[in-house]
Amino acid sequence: MAPIKYKALINVDLGEGYGNLKCGPDEEILPLIDIANVACGFHSGDPLIMASTVRACKARDILIGAHPGLPDLQGFGRREMKLSPEELTAITIYQVGALKGFLDAEGVKLNHVKPHGVLYGMMCRDLEVAKAVMRGVPSGVPVFGLAGTKMEEAAKEEGVEFWAEMYGDVKYSPDGMLVID
Repeated sequence: MAPIKYKALINVDLGEGYGNLKCGPDEEILPLIDIANVACGFHSGDPLIMASTVRACKARDILIGAHPGLPDLQGFGRREMKLSPEELTAITIYQVGALKGFLDAEGVKLNHVKPHGVLYGMMCRDLEVAKAVMRGVPSGVPVFGLAGTKMEEAAKEEGVEFWAEMYGDVKYSPDGMLVID
């Protein structure tokens, strides 16, 4: 067999708890992953969880990205909301900035941005939503997303580097779109 030319990188959503609520086996998963998407407070994740998640990832040389979502704690960022383009840009800047503060405190670079939940789905379908979110991404920081969607188109139009990803643990519709339950 020929040597492996490219390694498939595994990225996982982490820090998705709030206060005393722990969501997911973050500590157990860390040895298995390459990249972490850290919740930034609007769908989940609070300052202490963000700080501890950044420290845990740093200790294991895991690349860290921001995982911004819609302002929907009760619905875990899975309920669609109608926000203006200005609001979408602002909530992205706000959440990425929150995580960046913790990354800077630990001397760690922001690796990427990966939108969460229904915001991700909205960006796949709606070019204006996707462009508004892209405008909130810091210059030089790539966005993870679904290839062949409005999200990829918006990244190109806004000059944002785009890294296509696929999911091994979710459903896809017949047209190749994610089904977010």
